[in-house]
Amino acid sequence: MLNVNEFGAPTAPAVMIVHGLYGSARNWGVIAKRLSDGFRVYTVDLRNHGLSPHTQTHSYPEMAADLAETIEHLGGPVQLVGHSMGGKAAMALALTRPDLVHRLLVADIAPVAYTHSQLPFIHAMKAVNLDAVSRRSDAEAQLAAQGVEPALCSFFTQSLDLGEKRWRLNLATLEAEMDKIMSFPQFDTRFDGPTLFLSGAESDYVQPQHRQTIKSLFTRAQFAKLRGAGHWLHADKPREFETAVRSFFAS
Repeated sequence: MLNVNEFGAPTAPAVMIVHGLYGSARNWGVIAKRLSDGFRVYTVDLRNHGLSPHTQTHSYPEMAADLAETIEHLGGPVQLVGHSMGGKAAMALALTRPDLVHRLLVADIAPVAYTHSQLPFIHAMKAVNLDAVSRRSDAEAQLAAQGVEPALCSFFTQSLDLGEKRWRLNLATLEAEMDKIMSFPQFDTRFDGPTLFLSGAESDYVQPQHRQTIKSLFTRAQFAKLRGAGHWLHADKPREFETAVRSFFAS
């Protein structure tokens, strides 16, 4: 089963947060703690990330099945937040197991294939000489020397196990399965529950031409943007993101 971190009272309404590519449950700790005043918040590590199992495959049907198993183990339906790759996994869950999703908030991603590549980041992480790393700043310096921007250097090294001198990311599988990660499967089902597509106003991940596809799969889809935020909208505007989550789940 997936690794899960838990926050808040067990009797409060359940919210699950699903991270994006190269992320982990711990990336969402601050937002989860803030939301835990009114919700039972679960943050999970997807397969091949964090402390969850490493596998040889990484597809959205598999990630959806992992989430379904975890939600059933935790006791039932949740309100679901998914960012980027985690948003696609959350959408796949809603389309295959709608009984497990009360409400769905998809953060800055659409159910479409994307053409940009994330492989250079895997190559940069693989190129880090972990034997020369005693603190995260050492790894950040090596990543920066390869042209990785500072914010991403800091983000990537959160998945570094300094004691074991290894990445908590299954870089080999993520590299091999990148085509699946950047795409989205075909579904002949729909999710009729309340759904919010929340995008960064400065991000180009969710385009107007995606709305027809979104509406065909998520019949009650609504759309909103966070001003001044890019793709990492929860990091760019954490308080505004938190407010949007609270408002949608309380409506």
